[in-house]
Amino acid sequence: MILNNYIKILNSVKILSENAKLIVVTKNQDINKINFIISKEHEHFGENRVQEAFLKWKNLISTNYKLKLHLIGKLQSNKAKDAFEIFDYIHTLDNEKLGQIFSKLESNSAKKIKYFIQVNIGNEPQKNGITVDKVDQFTKYCINDLKLNIVGLMCIPPVNGDSNQYFKKLADLAKINNLKELSMGMSNDYESAIKNGATFIRVGSKIFSEV
Repeated sequence: MILNNYIKILNSVKILSENAKLIVVTKNQDINKINFIISKEHEHFGENRVQEAFLKWKNLISTNYKLKLHLIGKLQSNKAKDAFEIFDYIHTLDNEKLGQIFSKLESNSAKKIKYFIQVNIGNEPQKNGITVDKVDQFTKYCINDLKLNIVGLMCIPPVNGDSNQYFKKLADLAKINNLKELSMGMSNDYESAIKNGATFIRVGSKIFSEV
């Protein structure tokens, strides 16, 4: 079932875009299922929590250098150092304090992470992310002052809203700021996200579902 789901989504992504990459989200998935997807030569995987990622991925990435690990969940500043050690991409950079911590970590390391700025695209008070009106300012600060490799923007649109309009808005913000990557779209809306320019989609439940 997992293989069928994975192939179906992967083929769908390839049909919709030559550039979009599938991040297989492995939150709460056991190591056997993860290894099965790795055996299909998949490279991009996503985790929501730093501690869980360490337990599952530290040995895997030490023996397979092709694997790229993405943090797609909320990151607390006290976990930034651990996140820096294990992740290749951070999709949830959303405040100056985090940016400053990563800037300092990179100044003392040869490692350079690729960062997405998380945008609260629907300006929802319960969600994390930079507000839409602060994206330009925060992007410039991270690139010019902190010297971080900001590659794109990330969003999670409102549950009951029209995802298309929010994906389009994020794409417009990225274009204004000369950012090429867009992390948007999950199991229920990844097709819409790709049609609006997503270069990374984050899919977990639709792959690992047994239904």
